[in-house]
Amino acid sequence: MRKISEILRLKSMGLGVRQIARSLGLAHSTVGEYLRRAKAAGLSWPLPEGMDETAVETLLFPGNNSPGTKGKTEPDFNLVHRELRRKGVTCRS
Repeated sequence: MRKISEILRLKSMGLGVRQIARSLGLAHSTVGEYLRRAKAAGLSWPLPEGMDETAVETLLFPGNNSPGTKGKTEPDFNLVHRELRRKGVTCRS
């Protein structure tokens, strides 16, 4: 679950991006991206009355349920399975 409201709250207290990232266990690039999106959307702390985490996510990530999926397609698992069944083929990372 994203911690956007907590990021906005900590930023309003004067913490830096790296301090926020460290305290929430997130990458500083993620915190910076969330703050950039919030600024572009005109969102700051305190959140408007009645706005919950879901509404904030919808505002910051329109038409996208997760920020890390842009430009990525899912692999063809049937093809992968067929290839792995061939003799001499192994699954290595």
